[in-house]
Amino acid sequence: MATQPYTSSVTSHCFRLRPGQDLKKELLYYCQLHHLHAACVVSSVGSLTKAHIRLSGGKDVVEFQGPFEIVSLTGTVGTGGVHLHISVANFEGAVIGGHLMDGSEIHTTAEIMLLENQDLTFTREQDGHTGYKELVIKQR
Repeated sequence: MATQPYTSSVTSHCFRLRPGQDLKKELLYYCQLHHLHAACVVSSVGSLTKAHIRLSGGKDVVEFQGPFEIVSLTGTVGTGGVHLHISVANFEGAVIGGHLMDGSEIHTTAEIMLLENQDLTFTREQDGHTGYKELVIKQR
């Protein structure tokens, strides 16, 4: 069964990251700097020198050496945590994907578009069914 649906006014935030910056850390820093309580990544294109990814079902972070093109980045960022998935492609077109982790370094650029849900707050709480901290949506 799905959780209760919520609606909210949204504001878009668009910014660009530069070579050498850490994709996840800079995205989180932007959200903290602008006091975003419930943001969603809706678009991201760019490239990475290296990707730090936790693969599906894995517990360890794996480092992949690029360069890579970012073919997707999606997820939620809130006051209580973050849940981001990334897919990157190498020069042969092979795609790797999983949970974005700290240490994924921008190669040339990363163009990011976030939607801020102005009326909501995203937190993460332990879920007895999954065993993970899962998204909890609350009205502000």
